[in-house]
Amino acid sequence: MKILISVDIEGIAGVFHPEQVRPGNPEYERARRLMTAEANAVIEGALAGGASDILVNDSHGGFRNLLPDLLHPAASQILGKPRLLGMMSGVETGVDGVMMVGYHGRAQSRGILAHTINGFSFARIWLNNQELGEAGIYGALAGEFGAPVIFGSGDDVFVAENQPLFPHATLVSVKTAQGANSGISLSPQNALALLKDGAATAISKLKDARPFVLQPTIKCKLQTQSPALADLFCQLPMLNRIDGVNLEFDAPSVQYAVRILNSLSAMSFMLR
Repeated sequence: MKILISVDIEGIAGVFHPEQVRPGNPEYERARRLMTAEANAVIEGALAGGASDILVNDSHGGFRNLLPDLLHPAASQILGKPRLLGMMSGVETGVDGVMMVGYHGRAQSRGILAHTINGFSFARIWLNNQELGEAGIYGALAGEFGAPVIFGSGDDVFVAENQPLFPHATLVSVKTAQGANSGISLSPQNALALLKDGAATAISKLKDARPFVLQPTIKCKLQTQSPALADLFCQLPMLNRIDGVNLEFDAPSVQYAVRILNSLSAMSFMLR
């Protein structure tokens, strides 16, 4: 049984502030250790549940946050960018299920450190008229490869947002949001125990899981954070401008839409 584990950082227990998710300071160095520990707990749970082959995708920022020397030796690790499939790289190798660790709520939600792909660029994203965050977008990408999302962890907003998308998944809340940068967190020790048990449970229910599939053509609508970003993004001829900040384009697949969105995210650095 082959499992892909995609690990972000904003949904990790004890992580609340932007400083903790940006390289170059002691707070980030502590947070990436917490991130690695949560990844290891999920690996252990997956192994206990019967997984035999585990790929871990570092899915935050520059995709090189997990500490390789501390990662569980049973797992192989995907690091670095750019990647065609971004946070879901590895799904193309043929996996039985996907686990999302340390994920967060979508942009404009009340979740801790909530955003969608790039908080500077995107205010909201819809695929086929359904507003989605990173979990929904990348869960739909996994669905194109026939892989169901079977496990996820983050704050309570993440869980409430994504349970309808992945009704067969085991979703674990390790903290409760009280604001964009505040809330109540489990201790790291309690979070690790909960994650390990949840991952094992998810493996035991894998046979009942179904992929989250969006039917093409994929109609993508996005709201930018400013008219200036819309000006920039519309340099790409496949985008149609609806108004000052809303754009749309059609895509033959979720993979195509994700690649366009990640290209726009990279373009936005011209305006920072």
